[in-house]
Amino acid sequence: MLIEKSCKDFVEVLASKEPVPGGGGAAALVGAIGMALGNMVGNLTVGKKKYKDVEAEVYEIMEKATKLQQDLLSMVDGDAEVFGEVAKVYRMPKNTDEEKAAREEAMEKALKHACSVPMDIIKAALEAIKLQARLGEIGSIMALSDVGVGVLCLKAALISGKLNVIINLNGIKDESFVSKVSEEMDALVEEGIKIVDETYAKVEERLKN
Repeated sequence: MLIEKSCKDFVEVLASKEPVPGGGGAAALVGAIGMALGNMVGNLTVGKKKYKDVEAEVYEIMEKATKLQQDLLSMVDGDAEVFGEVAKVYRMPKNTDEEKAAREEAMEKALKHACSVPMDIIKAALEAIKLQARLGEIGSIMALSDVGVGVLCLKAALISGKLNVIINLNGIKDESFVSKVSEEMDALVEEGIKIVDETYAKVEERLKN
């Protein structure tokens, strides 16, 4: 499993010519890091007298953050798995009309499935961004910069997820599927970017004052 590798080993295999991990796995990992920073902000907030009034809410945020963090980590290997399905189709024979038809049908199915993980990355990143935004409002001021770093990591995961959906959609002939996924993806990414940009601006402003 890719997530069992050390940071050093993961980066080295990412830099190699190996097909996985690739951009999708990197997006999921960056998202998990972004959410982990949110958990850190939470841990630095709870137990402090100054933040007693929001402690219960912070614990709730941390519970959700831990789940999202774990989900995003699992998507590192999940993305590799769906890519493997597409790679397998590329190796199918295409010498006869029957083989070409079977290959085309299998490719359509594999590419649709390959859209699922980056779409899940987008959805998880958006939820994580919302949690980070709230932590920016109620979390420890001592960890405010980590909220900023966290939302930027999550923005990278969000947009990277979009790129990985697009590259798979480009090979799909089902126009209805492409339109539906594209519409959902664009709405989620637009919402996420708006929250990130607002949150980061607030963080920077508070840090300067």
